[in-house]
Amino acid sequence: MVQHFVMIISLMLFSFGGISRKPVNETFPVATDIGNPAISGGFYYDKNFQSWLLTASGINMWGNRDEFFFLSRTIVEDCIFSANVVFRGVGTDPHRKAGVMFRASLDDDSPYVDVAVHGDGLTSLQYRSEKGGKTREVTTQVKAPGFIQLEKSGNTYIMRVSKDQTPLDEVASVTVSLGEEIHAGLFVCSHNAQVTEQALFTNVRIDIPAEVRGGEQAPPSPSRLEILDVMTGNRKVVLTTEKHLEAPNWSRNGKFLIYNQEGKLYRFSLKRKKSREINTGFADANNNDHGISFDGKTLAISHHLRENGHQHSIIYTLPVKGGVPDRITQLGPSYWHGWSPDGKWLTYCAERNGNYDVYKIPSKGGSEVRLTTSAGLDDGPEFSPDGEWIYFNSVRSGTMQIWRMKSDGSGQEQVTHDQFNNWFAHPSPDGKWLIFISYRPEVPAGDHPRNQRVMLRMMPLGGGPVKTVAFLYGGQGTLNVPSWSPDSRKVAFVSYTY
Repeated sequence: MVQHFVMIISLMLFSFGGISRKPVNETFPVATDIGNPAISGGFYYDKNFQSWLLTASGINMWGNRDEFFFLSRTIVEDCIFSANVVFRGVGTDPHRKAGVMFRASLDDDSPYVDVAVHGDGLTSLQYRSEKGGKTREVTTQVKAPGFIQLEKSGNTYIMRVSKDQTPLDEVASVTVSLGEEIHAGLFVCSHNAQVTEQALFTNVRIDIPAEVRGGEQAPPSPSRLEILDVMTGNRKVVLTTEKHLEAPNWSRNGKFLIYNQEGKLYRFSLKRKKSREINTGFADANNNDHGISFDGKTLAISHHLRENGHQHSIIYTLPVKGGVPDRITQLGPSYWHGWSPDGKWLTYCAERNGNYDVYKIPSKGGSEVRLTTSAGLDDGPEFSPDGEWIYFNSVRSGTMQIWRMKSDGSGQEQVTHDQFNNWFAHPSPDGKWLIFISYRPEVPAGDHPRNQRVMLRMMPLGGGPVKTVAFLYGGQGTLNVPSWSPDSRKVAFVSYTY
């Protein structure tokens, strides 16, 4: 996967044209040189890859003043600033710098905090605590990490990095007062007044966490529907909305996504980039457990039905284009998670007698079959594309880990073994990969809350090293259901920010 990433970065760099100083969207409306360098800088924005190529001169970013090119926006709230960054070309000076920055002003002697990746790979947290003061830094042992993150939490700034698709490592922090309204942006400095250097920034995100808007009491967050190319690591936002949407499925023909929003299901055209509601009849309280049969004709949903004085989730099926739902499970709560490849079975998580286990049931209805019996939560069952295995997540080991079993429930074995809490494993259509969402160890093992710092991770279906393919702010609703593209190259998911 790393080799594929390097290849696509090369193609992206080759495709970039001339530089500009004119802002192209609201992400970074300010494009300016800081400190009046001898050669003006600029940038090029690639709409297809949603990436920025910055070109800059500048003597240095050090001492009591700086010279560099800065693409920025103003912020007033705490946030998490993330990006992949890579230099273009071999460069002239090993001390050239590129990274992400929070800055008090656009003055050349302004206080600031940044994560700076140098041309020789040195990566450090640089900061100036007062106007015209001395620049200081905290160096790290990680060389050219690729993915960098700088979180603002009050006056505390936290640096995290990831190299070679490993989990994020918190490597430094500093306390600096930058004021109420500050600048957040991307920067490049050549460290040589007579030349320019370039760096490419991809997967750039500024996320406002729920803690800023009330923590657990925060309202449902606005959403970004994203598509991740798992071979290159490039993420593309295809829909941004103030509404809270969840759990995209990818259609079997590759032309549309299905997601849920406020109890309704919507079909999103990947060509037209437009959504329309799917007619699900009386089922207007759908949760985020839904999915399309392997033949692409039928949609399974989980609708909260009120009966016998209480409300619980019941599984139904209906035509993928919409229609009147047919009830499949008679007992609830039942939460759908997978179709068998031959279309004859549905597998799901259900609570019976106080315990959550994995079950399967004929897709036309009938008697349910209990597949797991361990104490605690077993959830997220999904068939492998050959129908031989069912992958699921279980807390039986003490943390939430990915397991698998034969389609009849026999041969249960653990697949992942690490400190993270791993949920909702989805096998790729070609049977080669398994992607899942991972929570930090401090999140309770049996819970998958929204508004968390999470990872999307991938491993060979037959076992092997686990690689992190995306860092994001999300959780519940991000990757609950099957979401692979038919060619097994991409995955649809949802990220959240206020």
